[in-house]
Amino acid sequence: MEDIGYRILIVEDDESIRNLTRMHLKMNGFSNVVAVSDAKEAIEAASRRRPDVLLLDIMLPGTDGITLLKHFRSEPEFHNMAVIIITAKGEDEDIVDGLEAGADDYLVKPFSVNVLVARLRVQLRRVSVKASYAVTSIDGLEIDSNSRIVRLNGEKIPMTADEFDTINLLVRNPEKVYTRRQIINNVKGGDYPVTDRVVDIRMMKIRRKLKKWAEHLITVRGVGYKVTEVL
Repeated sequence: MEDIGYRILIVEDDESIRNLTRMHLKMNGFSNVVAVSDAKEAIEAASRRRPDVLLLDIMLPGTDGITLLKHFRSEPEFHNMAVIIITAKGEDEDIVDGLEAGADDYLVKPFSVNVLVARLRVQLRRVSVKASYAVTSIDGLEIDSNSRIVRLNGEKIPMTADEFDTINLLVRNPEKVYTRRQIINNVKGGDYPVTDRVVDIRMMKIRRKLKKWAEHLITVRGVGYKVTEVL
């Protein structure tokens, strides 16, 4: 597995453990590692870099690790982030609490670096598989179904829920023409009382947000809309 590019975030208040873990990860080929000491720094760092894996201590100053984990799991953009809890709390009840809060794995201190690296690689394989199914891209536009985020050439494009579902439907099925009623049915359900004009207005707003990329959005006269991959 190619490690370069995977983003690892360590949240550990003990400076010696934090630095040692980061050093060993880098020695094992993980070059993109950031380490912080508390929940506030973790939220700021995660918002900037969207880590692939979070290595999380439970006993943090201020906001504890379980509360921080629940925060991340409540945010759509972090749904695909793997979380390994690393803590001195090794009782069965502690492990169950961590896993039920949303952790993917649980490692008790003191731990072997080789075991940590092995567990980390397992989670990265899972992240890679999830990402391959979740993200669809055409000509610089990326749509992540897990986080419900649209990016154009790396820049996040704000979308309403209906706008996201509409562009996601079209991009995931390039060259397929959807009638306005089919778009309504896919986005809102078959019994939703809206007119076809609502779809036209929504498409106009999407085009404005996507600017030049919107040339990929084709109006099929008298039928509906499609996304084309080739201009």
